Amino acid sequence: MTNHIIDELFDVIKDRKGTDPESSYVASLYAKGTEKIAEKVGEESIETIIEAIKGDQEKLTSESADLLFHLMVLWADQGLEPSDIMNVLQARLGTSGHDEKASRSN
Repeated sequence: MTNHIIDELFDVIKDRKGTDPESSYVASLYAKGTEKIAEKVGEESIETIIEAIKGDQEKLTSESADLLFHLMVLWADQGLEPSDIMNVLQARLGTSGHDEKASRSN
């Protein structure tokens, strides 16, 4: 189910690219450009962190959904697909986080 809802929502996000910014929140983000979309990802990241520190799981769940949503808008803006990210995660599966991070710094 997890990939299904991500794919379904991502299709909606992509479809909003050509719609009226007055009638679609996602279209309004696209109209404001990459910088605004990235800013929203940052805002949602901070809100997610705050709720994690507070220990409020209900709000953390909600903020996490907001973060993922805005991140997916950024992916679509940049021409990425969820499968691009999932492929990277799949490739990293079973690799030590320390080893993976070290391989990126070379």
